[in-house]
Amino acid sequence: MDDAALPGLEASTETVAFEPTRAAGLARLDQFVSRTGRHYASTRNYDLGADQRSNVSALSPWIRHRLLTEEEVLRATLARHAPSTAEKFVQEVFWRTYFKGWLEQRPSVWTAYQAGLTRALASVEANSGLAKAYAEATEGRTGIEGFDHWAQELVEDGYLHNHARMWFASIWIFTLRLPWQLGADFFLRHLLDGDPASNTLSWRWVAGLHTKGKTYQARASNISKYTEGRFRPIHQLSPEAEPLAEQAEHPKVPVPLADAMPEGDALLLVTEEEGRAETLLPRPPVAALGLLATADRSPLPVGDHAMRFAKGAVEDVLARTGVEAHMGAGDWAEAIIAAADAAGTQTVVTAYAPVGPVASRLTEAQPALETAGIRLHQIRRRYDDLAWPHATKGFFALKQKIPSVLRDLELLHE
Repeated sequence: MDDAALPGLEASTETVAFEPTRAAGLARLDQFVSRTGRHYASTRNYDLGADQRSNVSALSPWIRHRLLTEEEVLRATLARHAPSTAEKFVQEVFWRTYFKGWLEQRPSVWTAYQAGLTRALASVEANSGLAKAYAEATEGRTGIEGFDHWAQELVEDGYLHNHARMWFASIWIFTLRLPWQLGADFFLRHLLDGDPASNTLSWRWVAGLHTKGKTYQARASNISKYTEGRFRPIHQLSPEAEPLAEQAEHPKVPVPLADAMPEGDALLLVTEEEGRAETLLPRPPVAALGLLATADRSPLPVGDHAMRFAKGAVEDVLARTGVEAHMGAGDWAEAIIAAADAAGTQTVVTAYAPVGPVASRLTEAQPALETAGIRLHQIRRRYDDLAWPHATKGFFALKQKIPSVLRDLELLHE
């Protein structure tokens, strides 16, 4: 590697072990936090392979499951760097926040994506040519340099560099001309950090649907530069990236209200949305129940790595509660009712579930819980309450509010 061409990035092997525990996430944060300043800003766009991750934090699987919260990652960063020095990294943390807040205010986008995916999968079943192209893309057999490697890396590791995700999505949509919903589904099924908001809206952004008319076009020169020549898909990529269009409108709605913290004893319900669930309560719960909705990410089988990480994250929380805790399965309403009855309480507390499979499961369970006299309280973190209302249009509106959010959290001082 030519260090002169890539200033600040040492030619050394650094892999990331994606273990689904808070301890592993804290260890990676401690390892990388000193690099969240100028080093990150100058080298973050380079994808040098799974064994060269010294230029990116790779914290997203832990943050997505909130084994690490955004607030504590920002706190650690700003304890080491001035806000101006760590600006790029801080903004990247808020991009995930932006997508979540935006989708909370336009939930019909998720519903439309699911409907579009159903139609696309039906087309795969009915069209042998599409089925062949889809199989070649997901199995990494297109012959396109870089793309095939990333398809295989995603399945094998459950992780891709962010720049590779953008290139991949662009090639999928504009060169292979496959339905974007199939690509988004492929990512969501395999990514350790697979998140309904970040994943769906990132694919829509590349396609020109999120910021209408503005697409992201993968170029061979850009791929060659930022992979240090590992991949050079010369004359393999479409020279055009015409934005996709949709007829549906997605009206903005207010950020849904969260619940107040109940008094008295409560059962703690732990899901893959909140790996610090034990910190939500002012007192220890009487018992804890873990439930997973990971398989609901897709009508197709979800990848083993994604399933293992989500399950491990929930189990890690349960082990830290210090009370009687177990994993549940099957019908969520039945599991919650049985656990509450065993714990001798009719109060259940869980982390607020943003748009996605967990939220859908909780909504489906609500009528049966009410019939059983059980009150489910969804508690939202202050970080989300402060940031989500600003995710109304493009990222710029939230970006402008980052300093005030940090001050309100006492992470930034005048």
